[in-house]
Amino acid sequence: MLKIEGLSVFYGGIHALRGIDIDVPQGKIITLIGANGAGKSTTLNSIIGLVKPTSGKIILDGKDISGYDPKTVVSRGLVLIPEARRIFPNLTVNENLTLGAYSVKDRVKIEKVRQHCFELFPILKQRFKQLGGTLSGGEQQMLAVARGLMANPKVLMLDEPSLGLAPLISKMIFEIIQKINQEGTTILLVEQNAHAALEICDYAYVMETGVITMQGKGNVLLENDDIRKAYLGEG
Repeated sequence: MLKIEGLSVFYGGIHALRGIDIDVPQGKIITLIGANGAGKSTTLNSIIGLVKPTSGKIILDGKDISGYDPKTVVSRGLVLIPEARRIFPNLTVNENLTLGAYSVKDRVKIEKVRQHCFELFPILKQRFKQLGGTLSGGEQQMLAVARGLMANPKVLMLDEPSLGLAPLISKMIFEIIQKINQEGTTILLVEQNAHAALEICDYAYVMETGVITMQGKGNVLLENDDIRKAYLGEG
């Protein structure tokens, strides 16, 4: 569904991504883990079109979308839930959801997806008319995910969805990610909680200073001594 080939990105004189390759098969959850500054967010921002790659290809559903602007990328079925949520604090929950569907023209489909979001996140239905900025951190993360779903994505990318959340809320967010995937949406997940991310993913990539240094099935990497020491706080 999504394939990254030889992706390189420069920030000024800094070589942020160094020819990385990532394969995201249809219907799977793929995780990208690594330390802060490794290039994980840059990868997602390059895929969505916020950062222009220096070289390489980004292929979505068989089509090369390298260099496309974010609006076009979203209209083709690829959506990013950014780090720190970035909802519109001065708009209501409902208005945030409506803006998420700006690329969808079918009003019936928009309302169908909206109701599905309320099924996934019942608290948002209760907060329907509440300003986004007055929600708790966990509720804002739910709204950010729901807003992304309103675009009816084929591939949903999430950047640190558990960041700053209480463990119980984080657990719920990961369960929702799994449910979204089981309903047919392909997932590319960047996550600082490496243990939780590796537990739910089908395949994972480890990034260090702009390079993919290791890859494998999530359950296999969970048992890797180097991964356990570097990212799971063990050993």
